[in-house]
Amino acid sequence: MLVPAAFDVAALLNILTVALGLGLVIFFHELGHFAVAKWCDVQVDRFSIGFGPVLVSRKWGETEYALSAIPFGGYVKMLGQDDADPSQLTSDEVAQDPRSYTAKSVPQRMAIISAGVIMNIITGLMFFAVAFLSGVEQIEREVGAVEVGSPAWRNGLRPDDTLTEINGQPVDDFNDIVRTIVLSDGPVSVKGHHADGETFAVTLEPTRPDGEKKTRRQIGVGFPLSLTIPPGSSDVKQPAIVPGTPFAELNPGLKPGDRIRSVNGETVETYSQFTAMLSDHRDETVEVTIERPHKEASSESLTFDVPPQPFRSLGVQMDIGKISDVRPGSPADRAKLMKGDKLAEVDGQMIGRDIDPFRLPEFFKARIGQEVPIQISREPEGREPEKITLVVTPEATPGWVENPEFPDSPISITSVGVAFHLIPTVFRVDPDGPAAKAGIKERDAITQLKLFLRDDVPSEYKSGSPITVEIGETNWAFAMWRLQQHPVEKVQVTLAAPGGAEAPKHDLIPVAAKDWYVAGDRGLLSEYKKSTLKADSVSEALALGWRHTTGSTKDIYLTLRGLLSSDISPKELQGPINIARVAYRHAGMGLAQFVLFLGLISINLAVINFLPIPVLDGGHMVFLIWEGLARRRPPERVVAAATYCGLFFVLGLMMFVIYQDLFGH
Repeated sequence: MLVPAAFDVAALLNILTVALGLGLVIFFHELGHFAVAKWCDVQVDRFSIGFGPVLVSRKWGETEYALSAIPFGGYVKMLGQDDADPSQLTSDEVAQDPRSYTAKSVPQRMAIISAGVIMNIITGLMFFAVAFLSGVEQIEREVGAVEVGSPAWRNGLRPDDTLTEINGQPVDDFNDIVRTIVLSDGPVSVKGHHADGETFAVTLEPTRPDGEKKTRRQIGVGFPLSLTIPPGSSDVKQPAIVPGTPFAELNPGLKPGDRIRSVNGETVETYSQFTAMLSDHRDETVEVTIERPHKEASSESLTFDVPPQPFRSLGVQMDIGKISDVRPGSPADRAKLMKGDKLAEVDGQMIGRDIDPFRLPEFFKARIGQEVPIQISREPEGREPEKITLVVTPEATPGWVENPEFPDSPISITSVGVAFHLIPTVFRVDPDGPAAKAGIKERDAITQLKLFLRDDVPSEYKSGSPITVEIGETNWAFAMWRLQQHPVEKVQVTLAAPGGAEAPKHDLIPVAAKDWYVAGDRGLLSEYKKSTLKADSVSEALALGWRHTTGSTKDIYLTLRGLLSSDISPKELQGPINIARVAYRHAGMGLAQFVLFLGLISINLAVINFLPIPVLDGGHMVFLIWEGLARRRPPERVVAAATYCGLFFVLGLMMFVIYQDLFGH
């Protein structure tokens, strides 16, 4: 007898859970229509979960109960109300039957139409309450990484900051931050406190980041990370440790729940402290202690000597671009550096000839507290460029490591407070490096990098291989950071070709740079920083559920407003395929998370269904309001035309979101 693998059984259970959960949401909606229709003595011909051809059906009394082939909704077919035949709504012959939908009074029909929406709001509230009674896991409202040059960076936000309020609304978790920023209109006011307890209040102007999608407003903050090893790391393939990194070479055999405790004997409290300590000793072997909890009160300590991570080099050096951002209140700001300036010399060394601009962050970090003379090139409007000498004093930024982790991130000199991009044209070639051996020369323009991962890399890391980065004017630093983050076997470099000729391609084997080390986690990944929100009583669960219900309803309307005003891209819309994917993911996260998701789907169904679009409940309500005010039914031609227009709109929207699900994300 063959026994299915545990993973397959779990996957099957998740699929069944998703089908049951989504079916339950649809069932409650249609049950609302059905129950009130029966209460008003309307003849119900069919109660269907799903659309299209009937798969299974059974008739009890006058009603056929069916399960149909297309599982993207459901319907209750009443005598006198059939979207496939809109003429029934205005037919005097049908209205003569006392049990037809159209024979009922306007208030009765309004009650029938609105019952599905009301039922979804009630069930959404119940889903939320059940989730909070069980305990809902949420990501903390803290700042993880800060994107260099972003609104958050310019206004002094930094890792470990806690955001407590946005636009006067309290922030409970990180998703509140993302959602509020996306749905906001104009500048946003942010309140919070730094890790040392100092409070702040700033006003930010969210932007869409430069890049391929540009679909949502952001302020440039990333999810907070904890010191805990994420689930799955006990697997032989070590998915919590990046292959090819110092931690991977140690093969420490870490398990989910293991926690980083100290570096070189010094206790660390936050993930940013951990990475900062590794960065401070980037060229040294450090002692990292991991604490492994046991079911009993005691715990076990594991200590590892983790070597430094050499910077992978291609043997090319790019020229420095102009300063793209100056952080207000920083040493650079106090020294009167300006956006648009170009750094030419630091401490008598010419940038590009004597020092690689990519290494300026560590150059200034080594001179914290010292006065460093710099020469800049400034181009005043309408005048010739001029050379200006300034003095800047780098300052310590504890726990603050700024790597170019986002597309189009500039290089940040954290200790000074300036950021700049690199020009993607080769300025210098190392005569002994990979680029020189491949024939790459100075002034060659690089247009693309393809990173091919090593053959021994576990399959979960190879899903996106090769990793392709199209090189533009602002993302060379990001491309090189991707090279440091992945176990790369070779890099294919594409050069610009003059006159439409075929672009030359060169395969390069990256090498370890001399005396240059990566500032970062050395390959050890961590779980998001989470907490559990659990109600202590039914009344508290209902209160949390109601807050979630009203907040979710408001968010949906704000999303619709954002779509109409083009503040939110239509590419952000999710269709049935992605909804099923998200539902499957939530089903694997535990009952509470899945029930919370069902609550969100229920509220979404309620709001969307009540939009004034013919064939939806809201469209029917518009016809009823017309009839109530005019004291007569709308003309058949108007109802038919509006219904078919609504049907085409809904079908077109469905096709668009399905296309987005398949090809747009």
